[in-house]
Amino acid sequence: MDFAPRIVAWQASHGRHDLPWQRTQDPYRIWLSEIMLQQTQVATVIPYYQRFLERFPDVSALAAAQQEEVMPYWAGLGYYARARNLHRCAQAVMSEWGGRFPAAAEQIATLPGIGRSTAAAIAAFAYGERAPIMDGNVKRVFTRHFGIEGDPARREVEQRLWALAEAQVANAPALDMAAYTQGLMDLGATLCTRGKPACDRCPVAATCIARRDARQAELPTPKARKAIPERQTGMLVLQRDGAILLQQRPAPGIWGGLWSLPEFEAGGDPTLASRQLGLEPLQRYELAAFAHTFTHYRLHVKPWYLPVKPGAALAEPSLPQRWAGPAELPGMALPAPIRKLLDGLLAAGLPD
Repeated sequence: MDFAPRIVAWQASHGRHDLPWQRTQDPYRIWLSEIMLQQTQVATVIPYYQRFLERFPDVSALAAAQQEEVMPYWAGLGYYARARNLHRCAQAVMSEWGGRFPAAAEQIATLPGIGRSTAAAIAAFAYGERAPIMDGNVKRVFTRHFGIEGDPARREVEQRLWALAEAQVANAPALDMAAYTQGLMDLGATLCTRGKPACDRCPVAATCIARRDARQAELPTPKARKAIPERQTGMLVLQRDGAILLQQRPAPGIWGGLWSLPEFEAGGDPTLASRQLGLEPLQRYELAAFAHTFTHYRLHVKPWYLPVKPGAALAEPSLPQRWAGPAELPGMALPAPIRKLLDGLLAAGLPD
């Protein structure tokens, strides 16, 4: 039996069938799940997916919302450009496609934030189009099974993988594309994992080159590791009458569109930084430093807590800003490490 039919047969009996986005052919819901699943584990995505659909049940509801209404439903998932592109994509579907997702992967790929593999997955699940996928998990399956060396992110290697993916679909004319696509995703996520692949349970182990040559740990060829740059910043937790001052970060950019704490130069004077905002501190408390790793660098944060005199007018802000009380914070789009910091402070009780 060829590669693709073995994947389909395995998926029917051993694949995942209870994920919330599997019980639909609605391209909106499929698209939402595919975007959320980029760089994010299934278990993390499920509650976000369900909450998002409760607030934005269809593409018209999402397109009609303001971006600041969308961000709180994404906060904590990371890679926030996905949320901004999600909103832009919904608006494009409404304005350019009459509110209906196009049926062809090639057309879906023209929408904001949707690449070739994601477009193929949407087209396969929603419309049954014979378009192969090639996400990170599938690259691992293909490099191992077909013995493809070289960094999969390199253009020439990726092109070879796409050619192999297209060949598998072409060689199986009666292929159930939705089952095959889901099977590849399931295989990469559950058996052909990065660390300890379960080759004894793999449906294509008999023809896998990596297994034959005991090279599972070598394939895919790892990227050359680069040192992650380190950056430092100071942050101000400014409290007035129980409310915390937040600033909305510019988009695009790190945490773009989310509400965060005012920042100042690492090693600088938090009292002076507070006064530059037009606020006079009554006291200051040094908080525990923490680090947060982004895709391209690690940020070291030194936060300070400063209760300030009531009634002072804020200096002309360079960013949108607002005072938010404890009851408002849960509904705001905050970066995960900032929410953790503020939740800890509120749980401990804010000193005066």
